[in-house]
Amino acid sequence: MRVVTEFPHQVTDDPDMGIVMPDGCRLSARVWMPVDAVQNPVPAVLEYIPYRKRDGTIARDEMMHPYVAGHGYASVRVDMRGNGDSDGLMADEYTDVELQDACDVIAWLAAQPWCTGAVGMMGKSWGGFNCLQTAALRPAALKAVISVCSTVDRFADDVHFKGGCLLGENLGWGAVMLSYSSRPPDPMLRDDWREVWLARLEAEPFLAPVWAGHQARDGYWKHGSVCENYSAIQAAVLSYGGWADNYMNTVAHLVENISAPVQGIVGPWVHQYPHMAVPGPEIGFLQLAVRWWDRWLKGVANGAEDDPAMRAYMLHSAAPDASAAFRAGHWVAEAEWPSARVAWQAMALSGGGMLGGLGRPLSVAVKSPQHLGLHAGEFFPMGLNAEMPGDQAPDDALSVCFDTAVLAEDLSLLGAAVLRLSMTCDKPFAFVVARLCDVAPDGTSVRICHGMLNLRHRDSMEHPTAVPVGQAFEVVLTMDQMAYRLAAGHRLRVALSTTYWPFLWPSTEAATLTLLGGSLDLPVHVGVASDEWLPPEAEVATPWAHRVSRKPHAERRVERDLITGAVALVVVDETGLVENASHGLVTGERMAECWSVHPDDPLSAEAFCEFSQNLARGAWAVRTTGWARMTGTKEALIMTAHLEAWEGASQVFTRDWRSEVPRAQI
Repeated sequence: MRVVTEFPHQVTDDPDMGIVMPDGCRLSARVWMPVDAVQNPVPAVLEYIPYRKRDGTIARDEMMHPYVAGHGYASVRVDMRGNGDSDGLMADEYTDVELQDACDVIAWLAAQPWCTGAVGMMGKSWGGFNCLQTAALRPAALKAVISVCSTVDRFADDVHFKGGCLLGENLGWGAVMLSYSSRPPDPMLRDDWREVWLARLEAEPFLAPVWAGHQARDGYWKHGSVCENYSAIQAAVLSYGGWADNYMNTVAHLVENISAPVQGIVGPWVHQYPHMAVPGPEIGFLQLAVRWWDRWLKGVANGAEDDPAMRAYMLHSAAPDASAAFRAGHWVAEAEWPSARVAWQAMALSGGGMLGGLGRPLSVAVKSPQHLGLHAGEFFPMGLNAEMPGDQAPDDALSVCFDTAVLAEDLSLLGAAVLRLSMTCDKPFAFVVARLCDVAPDGTSVRICHGMLNLRHRDSMEHPTAVPVGQAFEVVLTMDQMAYRLAAGHRLRVALSTTYWPFLWPSTEAATLTLLGGSLDLPVHVGVASDEWLPPEAEVATPWAHRVSRKPHAERRVERDLITGAVALVVVDETGLVENASHGLVTGERMAECWSVHPDDPLSAEAFCEFSQNLARGAWAVRTTGWARMTGTKEALIMTAHLEAWEGASQVFTRDWRSEVPRAQI
């Protein structure tokens, strides 16, 4: 990426501008704006998240927000209520209070003398979610949003459930938020930091059991799911996603369903902003953002509304690499979505493991060992520490696979494949996982996309029904969106399994599915020879000044206990210790996870996540430590957690949680 140091506008930076809500709660904002904004008002762009502007997101903030401000905007980074340097308490994700605060912040920004009255909103992940949710509430001043790595459906495409299956990340994210939200404000900004901190700790929720308890798409999940009423969104929407992330479906949903101006861009990226994400190529996200804001907040006639409806990076066949820094591919630009350049091809699943052709009678049992899935990668990988899917061949060997003949020519795919299966099941609880893979001549296997379905949700996510044990039934499994070109000489594979550990929490018993028939509907693109879009080079403002006193460290390994036979995925991620050169705050965090299961026993599954957070400046030092654990019986999921907080050498808080979540649908 290229660092830009000179901009059209000179920028001023306020680290703690107070925005007071109608109930008196003061939210802390860091605001960058042109120095003459009071004399020459500018539109405002809001990023509103719980991840701490003072330390948590400072590295990306200082490369992004001054850049936007330097092009004639007030770029506003707000700590949500109950987080960072703001007042209040946070009870859950995407609450009515959170969204009302967003509307009130937007109204406040629009009323400031340095603002023209036009406001945009942007964000990644949580911030990408709530900018869409806020847009659906239609605050008068909100004219446009840029949503990155987000969802339109909190049950279908978030860290809790997928296809009605409970994600392992539900516990992991509960542990992460327990860790993130347990930190105090910065004493340099707040004299009452200790009082605020202790109040936060006392009110701290452990949310993983709450989320796991909603095992169907009920009102809890419908709240904040903008797919409930796409027409409510009237602001212009630019949506980004990444093929290495598990929020890749949102872009297609938005472009297909929103009637307001909308465009989508999906690249090869993990769960990061596209100007700093791997795998490359990175793109000039900030230039594209300014172009979007110029059109919809300033009314500049720059033609942004005429850009393609969907721009997608079509990955090319390559060797599997869980830490890929770059993926070869090319950009396709679709004037409409769904694309008129895609034709559907039906391919039968046949006896003998064939995909396509004339089709032979099919009757095959699918019963997978519990440790299948160790090469799936993270739900939302963040970087290069083997977090992306690796070689799928070991998992393929434990699956039931259907392969095409060797491809005589390249095969380009764009869209979401649909798998139709006829089957019987011998257990009342079961799920099926399908992976679409690119198999090279040497036998290595790259995951193109995957899909999963809790068989109790086969007819409805809102109203699950019992699996008809021993009786034939049909399922339709829509897989994730993809843009992929398989090379001639490769084979396309459908790999089916009844387990996917630790991506999915196991069913109560080891189920056997008997496949009686099946077909794959494949979205085949006409294919293009070269790039149809050339994005600008990635640019950023000057990176933040900091000193590293301890380097980061990461581990990711699979362990097998030779006595018990249990298999475990162990993950360690330490950020090291970093000192902010401008205000002296020293921060560091450590996360460690262990996901263990016996190949023959779904009830042996155990997840353990531990964490620590450290903040210091001079003689002042605080830390929080804790852990979360999950096991299961046939009747319930058992979740426990522990949190303690220290000021110097003195413990100031400790708490334990224990919940039993009935397994009604999982």
